[in-house]
Amino acid sequence: ALLNTGQTLVSSQNRLLGTIAYQFGGVTTYALEGSIFIAGAAVQWLRDGLGIINEASETQGLAEAADKGQDVILVPAFTGLGAPYWNAECRGAVFGLTRGTGPAELARAALESVGYQTRDLLEAMQADWHTTGEKPVLRVDGGMTASNWTMQFLADILGAQVDRPTVQETTALGVAWIAGMKAGIYPDQDEFARNWALEKRFEPMMADELRNEKYSAWKRAVKATQLY
Repeated sequence: ALLNTGQTLVSSQNRLLGTIAYQFGGVTTYALEGSIFIAGAAVQWLRDGLGIINEASETQGLAEAADKGQDVILVPAFTGLGAPYWNAECRGAVFGLTRGTGPAELARAALESVGYQTRDLLEAMQADWHTTGEKPVLRVDGGMTASNWTMQFLADILGAQVDRPTVQETTALGVAWIAGMKAGIYPDQDEFARNWALEKRFEPMMADELRNEKYSAWKRAVKATQLY
């Protein structure tokens, strides 16, 4: 996750990284960055490790069918935890298993783990950038954004608007713009930015009490994982 901080290089007090977003005409634009080690790879684990799906797209149907009475939490620390924990030694864990837990509940937990980790980063960014009173808007990209279920949960657990663009490979789009700029095709950054188009907007629908309960459970699960 990246937060554009303009020409201010923020020295994070919440274990994020201050980084260069881009530089044009000798002017450097900075960002706050938080790295999640495992996001889409959790879905790959469902497919290749557990064999409970054949295609990533199957996770949405499973998540929708999962028992809402089961609070299964997956902490996907397969290679440790990234920001804001930076714990390379801890390993993944699943909490809340019962005899009724099956593929649907595990698939839902894998998708939810992306939302929980994103909230970890958002809260750290808000604290560093002093924006706790503002309503955040998250623009998403990448393969996982194709899942409406995942994007709705992301909006719910963040309590924030989530915008999915028509072109979901934003990194590739940015590279194309830089190449076009150098070739004189897109010389104006603002003009190119106007090509960004919204495909779908997700608004939070989860009650505040439930949102906070679920996130508190995630924080307890992360703490237990680190203590193991």
